Amino acid sequence: MYVPTAFALTEDETVDALRRGGFAHLVTATAAGLLTTPLPMLYDEERHRLVGHVSRANPHWRGGNGGQSVAIFSGADGYVSPRWYPEDASRTRMAPTWNYEVLTVHGRLVVHDDVEWVRANVTALTAAHEQDRDEPWRIDEVAARDVDSMLRAIVGVEVVIERAVGKAKLSQNQPDRNRRAVIDGLERSASPGDRTLADRMRILPNEN
Repeated sequence: MYVPTAFALTEDETVDALRRGGFAHLVTATAAGLLTTPLPMLYDEERHRLVGHVSRANPHWRGGNGGQSVAIFSGADGYVSPRWYPEDASRTRMAPTWNYEVLTVHGRLVVHDDVEWVRANVTALTAAHEQDRDEPWRIDEVAARDVDSMLRAIVGVEVVIERAVGKAKLSQNQPDRNRRAVIDGLERSASPGDRTLADRMRILPNEN
């Protein structure tokens, strides 16, 4: 991934992005070509791996085992209009652009066709996403026989991380007043995604 210096995440910021995890697009190189699967993944910090699971019917786990892979996590993103910039001569030289966050995690795919491994993954994934709810759901609320049946229908996958590259293109290369104008423009948008992008832009320091 091409990452200009102004948009590169620091090592600490990259680790924070890994910890947030979320929904990834897992791409694996195989002899038959590229396999792609969208799936939620968690970062196992102790073992420095991404973990998740796929349907047993999905050919990714059979064809991709041992293959070089990249998991792509997309963060906030949105269109930036030149009309948002301050009204002076410089605006006539501005062009539309797109602000976004992305994390690419490279490594080797390892498959776990193991019910207990999958049980641990599903339990951890559920806990991570239920923890802030008023009444967190737990896997043990389902009858053991039904849980076992569901677990046999999925297969565990993990990416043994070799490198992670983070990029946040959030107008850091713009003068501070332009950056503030973009944030204001995004906040006026009717799109919740644009307002989320504005919040993310407020977090990163300006380079100018």
